[in-house]
Amino acid sequence: MVCGESGLGKTTFINTLFQSSLKSYQSASERHNKFTSAHQNVDIDIVRAILEEKNFKIRLNIIDTPGFGNNVNNHDSWTPIIDFIDDQHESYMKQEQQPSRKDKKDLRVHACLYFIRPTGHSLKPLDIEIMKRLSTRVNLIPVIAKSDTLSPSELETFKTRIRDVIEAQDINIYTPPLELDDPASAEHSKQLIEAMPFAVIGSEEEVEVTPGQFVRGRKYPWGLVEVENEQHCDFKKLRSLLLRTNMLDLILSTNEFHFETFRSIKMGGTDEDGEDNDKELTNENGEVIKKPSTSKKPRRLHNPKFKEEEDALKKFFTEQVKAEEQRFRQWETNIVNERNRLNQDLEEMQTKLKTLEDQVKKLQLAKR
Repeated sequence: MVCGESGLGKTTFINTLFQSSLKSYQSASERHNKFTSAHQNVDIDIVRAILEEKNFKIRLNIIDTPGFGNNVNNHDSWTPIIDFIDDQHESYMKQEQQPSRKDKKDLRVHACLYFIRPTGHSLKPLDIEIMKRLSTRVNLIPVIAKSDTLSPSELETFKTRIRDVIEAQDINIYTPPLELDDPASAEHSKQLIEAMPFAVIGSEEEVEVTPGQFVRGRKYPWGLVEVENEQHCDFKKLRSLLLRTNMLDLILSTNEFHFETFRSIKMGGTDEDGEDNDKELTNENGEVIKKPSTSKKPRRLHNPKFKEEEDALKKFFTEQVKAEEQRFRQWETNIVNERNRLNQDLEEMQTKLKTLEDQVKKLQLAKR
């Protein structure tokens, strides 16, 4: 699913990602007429395709949300999107309950790319609201659209601000798992995590850089922006996450976490937001009593980047404790050594004192 305001290049990005004209464009006037006639409601547009490369076929469903964020008042504009995601979970759950489950139709969203307008400031309230709702239902991947409109320093600052807001608002974004047993895979996952939110550029045009050599990109009076140049944008990293290294994990995460969470909520008598549908009961005297909530809050998906920082702090704390323990042991050893030395001196003094007492006794006896 691609979600975000109109004019952020979602269609161009999809066609660039799959190197095919999967989605057709709508002119600004067509979008205006469509939204006006529909009272500016949010639509759900589904494109189905089967892609084949080197005898490998992938069934692809692209879900677009035209009309989102285009109104002056966007209150509840996310409702059709949230309802669609929940409806697909419910449809899949009903199909699983049927006697024959061979031909199940699965339109569950395995990845949701939320396109953020490159303002350079921070997330808007609308962005925060829908991202919070999406993050509990789907693997949410934030994307900065048209990142070539920002300078490298502005882009890095913008990314930092978005990360801070995501962490402060407790928004769960998808994070690739760290395979600690495979250093190369772990390093790749770490790079993907550090790149979020992904800054992307879309272009279906090929620009000639040298005679006979063409690349996908955008040509400006000041230079050329290449789509697949990692120094220009994060397009290759995002493509790798979606289609290569983490495709299976996205599907498994949808099935094992988001779908299971939805099913447990439905079967546990709670609504989509995790609240009990029937919290009040009556006792024998007819008095209304409150039913104890049995719903569980979905577990927090911690960002491995912050997990690494936490581990580093724990390691530092452990090292400090070990250093203090070593210092304490050395101090204890010094005390024991000092005590032994004092005891030895005391014994020597007692021996000398006894010797002197014996000498005094001998002198007294000699005088008598």
